[in-house]
Amino acid sequence: MDSRERTFLALNFEQPDRVPLDLWISSGLWNKLAQQRGVSKETFLDAHDVDLRYIAGPRYVGPPQRSFADGSREDLWGVRRRTVELHVRDSAGCDATERYQELSESPLAAATTVEDIDAYDHWPSADWFDYECVAEQCSAIQTQGRVAVFMGDRLNRIAQLKPAMYLRGIEHILLDMSLNPDIARAILRHVREFYLAYAERIYAAASGRLDLVLTGDDFGAQNAPLLSPAMWTDYLATGFSDYVTLAHNYGLRVMHHTCGSVRPLIPAMMRRGLDVLQSLQPEANGMDPYELKAAFGDQPDARLAFQGGVSIQRTMPFGSTADVRAAVRRCIDALAPGGGYILGAAHNIQADAPLANLDALLAAHREFGSYR
Repeated sequence: MDSRERTFLALNFEQPDRVPLDLWISSGLWNKLAQQRGVSKETFLDAHDVDLRYIAGPRYVGPPQRSFADGSREDLWGVRRRTVELHVRDSAGCDATERYQELSESPLAAATTVEDIDAYDHWPSADWFDYECVAEQCSAIQTQGRVAVFMGDRLNRIAQLKPAMYLRGIEHILLDMSLNPDIARAILRHVREFYLAYAERIYAAASGRLDLVLTGDDFGAQNAPLLSPAMWTDYLATGFSDYVTLAHNYGLRVMHHTCGSVRPLIPAMMRRGLDVLQSLQPEANGMDPYELKAAFGDQPDARLAFQGGVSIQRTMPFGSTADVRAAVRRCIDALAPGGGYILGAAHNIQADAPLANLDALLAAHREFGSYR
């Protein structure tokens, strides 16, 4: 059974030969793997039979992104960011470096009217990308029997709230939803218009070779959602539904990434057609895997599949190999019966995780992931 057959059986709530496997790893941890073991990313993924593979997506050919004297650089949205290096040492005493793009300026922070929003001169265009490479990227994955997924990068992922946060500022956009609703709606409208055009160009260019699209918006903090269900429905439900419907029209499954405590929002996402919920951050309130499976993944009339669940906050960086093994077993025991689960970490496993713990995760998947 190849990865595509295995994964689609699971997403159809049937039991394949084993639980499908996805592996999110930060660039810092990939570098550590290369340095310590001399292994490439693709070789490592193939060696461990990882089922989901991510295409690079279209090539940016738009206006040059400006650099500034303070070291910051514009992104797609005209948001200024600077590269920050974080040097870490894992529990085994191995050093590594992570690099992040930290927001340094939100260009719409001072806007006071809808006219200011509409007049912003850096709203991106779907024409800023070359999509010709997409079909070949997908074919290279499907030819190997793997699942072809489009996710984009961390700064350009099909979303609504996160780009609005970057453009306006986190506090600003959340306050706008209560105090300046017209401004919030104007920003979100521009974001949606871009992503609907951009996504459709990707799906069309894939010519049926893409399997799954991952959208990504963080709707939750550690203790509760960032928005109430009513506010989520008011501001984000239409765009969420439009993104899902567009993907479904091209025969794609939709997986949505959100960190945090989002259980109160799950029914609203399911009503808009979501296929797979990703992250399942175990430290967040209300995200117990047994309870999520019972409430949303084991219902005859509407079922949601899940991906993730292994902690990158505690277990992967600070736990023992026995802790990792137990965490993987718990996720599989809770979420895999009857299908509807892809094993993975709650987010990118960072360079502060010892390689022994990564080995333990993969070994536990082999030990506990079989349905036979």
